This record gives sequence, C-alpha cells and structure tokens, in this order.
Amino acid sequence: MFILSFFRAVKFSLQDISRNFWLSIVTVIILVLALFSINMLLVVKVVGDTAIGAVKDKVDINLYLKGDAGENEIEALKNKINNLSGVKEVDYISKEDALKSFREENLNNPEVMQALRVLGTNPLTPNLVIKPSDPDNMDKLTTELNKIDSPIIESRNFVNHQKMLDKIKAITDKVSKAGLVISLIFILITLSVVYNAIRVAIYTHNQEVTIMRLVGASNSFIYLPFLLSSVIYTLVGIAILIGVFYPFLSLLQPYLEAFFVGYDINIINYFNNNFFFIFGWEFAGIALINIVASLIAIRKYAHI
Repeated sequence: MFILSFFRAVKFSLQDISRNFWLSIVTVIILVLALFSINMLLVVKVVGDTAIGAVKDKVDINLYLKGDAGENEIEALKNKINNLSGVKEVDYISKEDALKSFREENLNNPEVMQALRVLGTNPLTPNLVIKPSDPDNMDKLTTELNKIDSPIIESRNFVNHQKMLDKIKAITDKVSKAGLVISLIFILITLSVVYNAIRVAIYTHNQEVTIMRLVGASNSFIYLPFLLSSVIYTLVGIAILIGVFYPFLSLLQPYLEAFFVGYDINIINYFNNNFFFIFGWEFAGIALINIVASLIAIRKYAHI
C-alpha cells in the first residue's frame, strides 16, 4: 500500500512540474547557480591550499660557505644544524653542483652563459640548504641559526616567505567570503523560488487537495507530492551542475598546471576522488532547504 501511495505521489509531483514547466525551469536554473557558486568556493579553497603548500614546500634557508672550507668543518656544521629542533633536513651543495644547477637554470640566457665563459672559473660558493620542519615557525629557526657562529659561514640568506603566505591566505579568504555571500544570496533566492513553485502547485491542485481532505486522506499523503517536487528539483539541479561543472574544470585545469609548474595539482581528480562526498552532501543540504521551503508553503496555502 505504501509503495503504491509513493508512486502516486511521484506521478502527481511530475505532473505538477510539467504543468508549471517554465516555473520549474527557473527553479532548476536558480538551483544550478547556487550549487555552482558553492562548488566554486570549494575550488578556491583547494587552489588556495595548494598555493600555500607550494610556497611552504619552497621555504628553505641558505648558508653560503667559504670556498676554502674543509670537508670536516662542513660536516661538523651540518651535523650541528641538523640537531636543531626546527630543522627537517640539511643538504650540502658543493661548488660544482651549484655551478651545474646555475648553468641549467640559465641555459637559455646567452649573456649569463657568456659571462661564465669569460670568467673561466667557478664564481659560486658551496652552501647548506636547510629545510624547516614547520615553515610557520621560521622566525624561531632563523633566530637559532643566527646564534651559530662558524668561521666557514660567508653569508646567510633568510628569505621571509611568511609575507607571501599571508598574502595568499588573505586573497583566498577575501575570495571565499565574497563567494560565501554570493552562495547565500542564491540559496535565499532558491528558497523563494521553490516556495513560490510549491504555492503555484498547491493552487493548481487546490480542488484535489480539498477532495482528499474530505475523504480523509492523511496529511502525509497530501504533503508527499509537493515535498517530492522539491527533491526532484534538487536532483535535476545536481545532475545539470555535474554536466556543466566538469567541462568548466577541464577548461580551468590547464591554467592551474601552468601556474603551479612542477606541482601535482589536478582539480578534476580532486572532485573525482571526493565525488560522492561533495555532491552527496550538496544534494542533502539543498534538498533539506527545499523541503523546508515546501513545508512552509504547504502549511500556509494548503490549509492542512
């Protein structure tokens, strides 16, 4: 009996949607826009986290050593730095390795390559590259490194990456806040549109609702078709969103790869790996919002 009643409710819901076709189209479009803005917030968060991670991965400290430093002295200094609490690892770059890396970086720069040939000698010095265990505590680590007094240290290069991290975070936060406001606006519009769609559906079936009340139909039986309509709107909206959003991600991906050169960022894989979590929760949340709007409209206009 329940299954039969459910299928009847589905039939009535589909009839309501088809009878008010253009209103249904508008409702679904608003839903898609709301969902699109929510997913754009997620894209901004993923890209922002990747950018911060990329900068943190590049954070290091260079100690430039004197060219005549002995291997034993270098090894002793390296071990001393390794014992500091904020150090993840220390790599030694010899003069030869530094020159090789410098040549590779400037291979397409004829002026630099010509200058190296003119010099005829290796102008670079050996150095220690220090990777911090926690880039957020760079100030503490640089303070400890400044306390190390060694005769083989020629210069220190403590680049302040925190300003760049703060700038990326600030931009991400601003974009996220703007996106959140836009999403809330679309959600409020969605509430209004669904509310009016259900109200029109109730007016369309006003006589039928009256007859159902007279013959003793339960409130749940009268409610169900209208509530199902709001769920169907959500389901169609999610389906259209997926069909539109993935092509958008395909257009966005090459730009992300070009910007984050050398880093594995694939926004399409992120959505694929979290497909059911992301779209499942979005369906549940939007469906709940639509059901609430439908219940308010039913209670006000169906006189149940």
